[in-house]
Amino acid sequence: MKQTLILSAAVLALGLTSASAQTAMRCSHQLPPTHAIAGVIDRWAERVEELSDGEIDVQVFGAASLVGPNENIVAVARGEIECAFSVNFQWGRTLPIMNVTIAPYAFSDMTIWRNWHDSEAAAFLNERMAQRGLVNVAWLFQTNSSVFTSRGRLMVTPEDFEGMKIRGLTPAFDAALAALGAVPSAMPGSEVYQGLATGVIDGAITDVAAAVARRFYEVQDHFSIVPVISVYINGYVNPRFHAGLSDAGRAALDQAGREAAGWAIEAAEAGIAAAPDQLRARGATVHEMTAEENAALEALMRPAFDAALSAEADEAAQLLELIEQLRSGS
Repeated sequence: MKQTLILSAAVLALGLTSASAQTAMRCSHQLPPTHAIAGVIDRWAERVEELSDGEIDVQVFGAASLVGPNENIVAVARGEIECAFSVNFQWGRTLPIMNVTIAPYAFSDMTIWRNWHDSEAAAFLNERMAQRGLVNVAWLFQTNSSVFTSRGRLMVTPEDFEGMKIRGLTPAFDAALAALGAVPSAMPGSEVYQGLATGVIDGAITDVAAAVARRFYEVQDHFSIVPVISVYINGYVNPRFHAGLSDAGRAALDQAGREAAGWAIEAAEAGIAAAPDQLRARGATVHEMTAEENAALEALMRPAFDAALSAEADEAAQLLELIEQLRSGS
């Protein structure tokens, strides 16, 4: 079984690779080995090698051991490495439309992700990545279950958010939070725990499983579970590398990506199912939002998000319409 390589760029520079430059595919990502999606990426790497009959030697460098998280996209586009995986937030100004999955409640139905690979919406984003000099090879869903964390009371109705200082995510999503009356505050993920502990912010939004892993229950005691945003990690390769593969090699990447998408959903569903009781076991008050409660938040958040994303990203309205069609099953 192929193991994730945790090596430094300096070691790589010494030429300690196991395959020729013609077949080696170095893949960088930031996830620690214990992360569920890191396991999916390792499994994907094995499947690529199997399906390509050894044409592609996949070398996975996890935990940001090869390239920093914010440099992965540029490194692949320039051909400095062949492949990387990025969380959607990291596309930032390079391609802000990649953050469309945090459109409030747009991906609350998991069947959207199950049908995503061949959807017009996915094709739309694949083309936009190609325009930036990248070939997408995998969509790895991470979660569509989030929590609004707070102290002393639950965050359920729009009124509950009035004046609340909350960690923001992106300009468009922050506009949606502001529509609830909240006060979004930009803050790196690594600083959120301390911000909650010291009162710099009153609450946060995070993946429900991450709330457990990051021990937010130590500094927050109320958690409202909402299917408000969807987070994914996508894999992409350099177009010159991709073009240099045989037809069978390119087909192997496509098939492995399809399979990995399913594995990611399975891992996400397992984490989503387990996390609420894990929070309760640590003394937290956990509320799973009802359909009516979610609808009240969506009515305010979604119009604000759509307007802000349209101002931030070209063609956002077109993509949002494709997602609505996928959401409705039409």
